[in-house]
Amino acid sequence: MDAMDKLKILSQDSQYDLACACGTGKDDRRHRGLDGKWLYPVSLPQGGYSVLLKTLMSNACSNDCKYCPLRSESNVQRCTLQPEETVNIFMEYARKKIVFGLFLSSGVIGSPDNTMDRLNAVARILRYKHDYRGYIHLKVIPGASDAAIEDSISLSNAVSLNIETPGKKRFELLSSKKNYIDDIIRPLKLMAKLTGQGMKRSKVKCTTQFIVGASDETDSEIIRYMLSLYNRLKFQRVYFSAYQKGLGHPDIPGERMFQLSPDKMFMREHRLYQADFLVRRYGFLQDDIILDGSGNLSLDKDPKEIWADRHPEFFPVLVNKAEKEDLLKVPGLGPQTADTILKQRRCRKISSFSDMGLKGRRLEKANKYVIFE
Repeated sequence: MDAMDKLKILSQDSQYDLACACGTGKDDRRHRGLDGKWLYPVSLPQGGYSVLLKTLMSNACSNDCKYCPLRSESNVQRCTLQPEETVNIFMEYARKKIVFGLFLSSGVIGSPDNTMDRLNAVARILRYKHDYRGYIHLKVIPGASDAAIEDSISLSNAVSLNIETPGKKRFELLSSKKNYIDDIIRPLKLMAKLTGQGMKRSKVKCTTQFIVGASDETDSEIIRYMLSLYNRLKFQRVYFSAYQKGLGHPDIPGERMFQLSPDKMFMREHRLYQADFLVRRYGFLQDDIILDGSGNLSLDKDPKEIWADRHPEFFPVLVNKAEKEDLLKVPGLGPQTADTILKQRRCRKISSFSDMGLKGRRLEKANKYVIFE
């Protein structure tokens, strides 16, 4: 195969890893380019969105992760891009200004450090041969050495390593080859240390991803680990990827445990993103995320609305007087709408959401929890 034929396969196979940028709005969803590659949006510091070229260097993998369609026992067409091939493809897109940057990952080619050498080689060629100063996000391979991780961080704008599950017990149900403490937790802590406040690489962002529903974890466990990643390790983002039925090993524990339809699996992923936003952007605490008796989020109602219904004493919120943190407790109101309210009421009294030119189903929901008097 030539390099472009490989790219079509490897870009397709990279779709299962969301730990770069992926959201729920029309502007921040991944989409395919005309040549079949996946393009992933990232928000720009000056506002707006651009896209990353996202691909694997190889879909060959020596690991046995039960959730992964590319695990070593799978019968899929394997191929590998060489570092120079990857660089040439990316620079062609970059020169045409089709993409804003590169997200590069890989299956494990023999060993973690052999794979990291190839990933880092791509970034090194881009930086030093082509003088590329744009955005590079490199995947850290589970089990990579400290030196390989430090090298990767020195070459990139962002790094990520999938935590996969909340805890060793859940992890061991999915892989017999990887060690949760040595291959996952140790590198995550090192990434946090090397990019911490006051460090030389403090501007490099760290992200991670849970594979939701592959093991038998509860939402409660995921949320607890998520909070630790934010509060203790200071990671910028935590992503959630619903396990897609039929892609993994027939004996995957999550399928026996949850028995959810694909729609409900994606709703579970969506609820975790909502909980993440409540904590990260809305000022909610862990105790504000209300779970059912089994330790899971409701699939039928969003967690903010459940909190509101459990706290009738907090409502109605006075739109013309409430602080921003109180406005953010209202179902249907997000940070942007709250900022618009604060800005508008400095000039005049607000008598309705439509008075501000705002409308939609979310605001219809919010009307039940506010008054404008």
